[in-house]
Amino acid sequence: MKKGFALVTLVIFIIIALNFDTPSFEAFDIKIRSLLFGNSFIILFHNLGETKFIIVATVIMLLYLAIFKKDFRGVLFVLLTVGVGNGLNQLLKRIFARPRPEIEDQLSSFSFPSGHAQISVLFFLTLAYLISKWLKNKKWKFITYGLMLVLIFLIGLSRIAEGRHYATDVLAGWSIGYTWFIVSVLWYESKKHK
Repeated sequence: MKKGFALVTLVIFIIIALNFDTPSFEAFDIKIRSLLFGNSFIILFHNLGETKFIIVATVIMLLYLAIFKKDFRGVLFVLLTVGVGNGLNQLLKRIFARPRPEIEDQLSSFSFPSGHAQISVLFFLTLAYLISKWLKNKKWKFITYGLMLVLIFLIGLSRIAEGRHYATDVLAGWSIGYTWFIVSVLWYESKKHK
């Protein structure tokens, strides 16, 4: 978890936010869509980023932290990453008000940044972070993060494959999601230095 990389992802988000409607970024979106659109295997992964799944899984995580671990700062950490992170996504969608790609039966909400991409980063990295705290073996920590990163990647791609988002929406969601995750980690770990 590199703090410096969070600054890089923030810069990436800002660059995309200021340029997603330029010809070069639009050409990028068209190219990625042509590669992924309609891929039924990738589309399957969108379910892991659905609001219902994230809410249920987050509640289970909160209950586990509160009841079994008695980690109330961990509870606040999850609420900060996933809960406030979701609020941040909704705010950004309203600020940028980018229409979604034109397909039949398209969703009516705004497109930028992708909620699935952003929230999957926040939820699955939070889960990996907490699990890795409890694991002693570095190999299992690496496997945990690796598995979560693969899921995050596939969930993001699923939104392009379905035609629900542009590739730039997904890249922006991943980027701002990681930045917010690191901000949350810095808050969570600040107690260690007091």
